[in-house]
Amino acid sequence: MSDRMRHPASAQLGSPVSEARGVRALLIAVSLGFLVLFLAFPLTVVFSEAFRGGVGTFLAALADPEAQAAIRLTLMVAAIAVPANLVFGVAAAWAIAKFEFRGKAILITLIDLPFSVSPVIAGLTYVILFGTQGYLGTWLQSHGLQIVFAVPGIVLATVFVTFPFVARELVPLMQEQGTKDEEAALSLGATGWQTFLRVTLPNIKWGLMYGVLLCNARAMGEFGAVSVVSGHIRGQTNTMPLQIEILYNEYNWIAAFAVASLLALLALFTLVIKSLLEWQFGEHLAAGGRRH
Repeated sequence: MSDRMRHPASAQLGSPVSEARGVRALLIAVSLGFLVLFLAFPLTVVFSEAFRGGVGTFLAALADPEAQAAIRLTLMVAAIAVPANLVFGVAAAWAIAKFEFRGKAILITLIDLPFSVSPVIAGLTYVILFGTQGYLGTWLQSHGLQIVFAVPGIVLATVFVTFPFVARELVPLMQEQGTKDEEAALSLGATGWQTFLRVTLPNIKWGLMYGVLLCNARAMGEFGAVSVVSGHIRGQTNTMPLQIEILYNEYNWIAAFAVASLLALLALFTLVIKSLLEWQFGEHLAAGGRRH
């Protein structure tokens, strides 16, 4: 008996990919046109403007002390914010996926908060809390501590806007995996730490790496919250996005696009690693499905 006779309903509805060739061509053309217009063309402009004065001018713009300070600060902030969010993301995902407790829905809502709150509002909140005229400003000044218009404020703002990325990648993955593997390990005498290192962590490693990658990309490219708390102090509190803004406002086009091209290269590198992780993650899930 043919498939059409066994499945008359599906035969009547037709294949979900049975669109006419013209329709498919139109959809592909619209998609490619959108990508070219809003992705490929702007990137091409960034790199062409960056090298408009030649390679020597490009390298000189990146060798400028203020640009170097912005690059170092961006990398340093990411190096602090990403591990902090990694620890928080794993802990939050573990709690949400493995346990039932009061306030679980509230925790999930709080994790999603940076997605719904403007980064500028987050920056203003830190200014109100830690600024000179803020609630804790007098106490901080009396103890010789400065949060706003200094590196700690930039780190705090970056952590706030990036902390959902790791947790949001891990929560659905760990919920899908359930608790059977951990329960089996514990029943065989493994400690909680051994269970995490030998059972949970290998199961979530690809999702964890993917979340860390997205978190790092956002940390290096964050502008709104960092702009509010940084004070735009040249050579001290300007990250790469802030340095680009300053150079652009000063009509220093080549230098602005040179730093922007470096940030774009980091984004493209992130995209390549993201694609590799998605491929590895897909292979891992397929292998797991074959085993079961």
